[in-house]
Amino acid sequence: MRDLDLTTVRLFVTVCETRNIVRASEQASMVSSAISKRLSALEAAVGVKLLQRRRRGMEPTAAGQTLLEHAREMLATAERIERAMAGYASGLRGEVRLLASSSALAEDLPDDIAAFLAMPSHKDIRVTMEERVSPDIVRGIREGSASLGVCWDVADLDGLASVPYRSDELAIAVHRSHPLAHRKRLRFAETLGYEQVVLPVSSAVSLLLARAAAAAGGQLAHRVVVTSFDAALRVVCANLALSVVPRGIAASHRNRDVLRVIRLDEDWAKRRFAICCRSEDSLAPAARLLLAHLQRAAHGRAEVNL
Repeated sequence: MRDLDLTTVRLFVTVCETRNIVRASEQASMVSSAISKRLSALEAAVGVKLLQRRRRGMEPTAAGQTLLEHAREMLATAERIERAMAGYASGLRGEVRLLASSSALAEDLPDDIAAFLAMPSHKDIRVTMEERVSPDIVRGIREGSASLGVCWDVADLDGLASVPYRSDELAIAVHRSHPLAHRKRLRFAETLGYEQVVLPVSSAVSLLLARAAAAAGGQLAHRVVVTSFDAALRVVCANLALSVVPRGIAASHRNRDVLRVIRLDEDWAKRRFAICCRSEDSLAPAARLLLAHLQRAAHGRAEVNL
């Protein structure tokens, strides 16, 4: 199949959306015959019929519907590329894709990014955040599917540039009527006799807790598996289980009056996040600006470890 040009792809999408070549020609400022010729060439290129006439107008065939889905993705990607390339001209335009762990998203990262976007000089910069577990964040950065990643600094960052970001501390959250609620601090092994609510097994926290449980000669009693710390705290507030969560998230929870947050007396409870990228030189101007802002927000000026 020959390469598809974006103009023809865009015309195909417009015809599918308007169901009419005449209306599509008006939107595209192009004569109908030229559009028909391009669509015929597109069908010849892919080797199947893409459009059919119905009483309601032009509609995609089954093959056309498949192409339509991919065509919309192509046009969205082309738009992102255009915005990113514009950033090289001004240094103040573009889109930054960022992958982050649930812990980072639940704490200061969204506020730091909001402060970055609120700056008048950054009004033409967009930031897309996607939640992933740490191994997938590292993989995404290595494969180039995102510019920046924020994950736990014990992840395998070999071959990537990284800088320290913010830190947090894990704690035990229990309902105020839980048998452990009166304790000021706990070793993790002391929680293994109680049911817990945990994040998915692939998350950094769950992997850490599973290793800690094994080292203590026990195993986690999973009663509930949830996808966020907020959901975990909801389960705790319902007095169904205890949970290991970042202290700051538990301390600011809206149902704080029914929670007891107990210090986790383990060295591994203190964690630090890292911001990673393939290299600072490979970053588009907008991504480089965001990286510098996140460094200042967390630690002041820092050097990238290459």
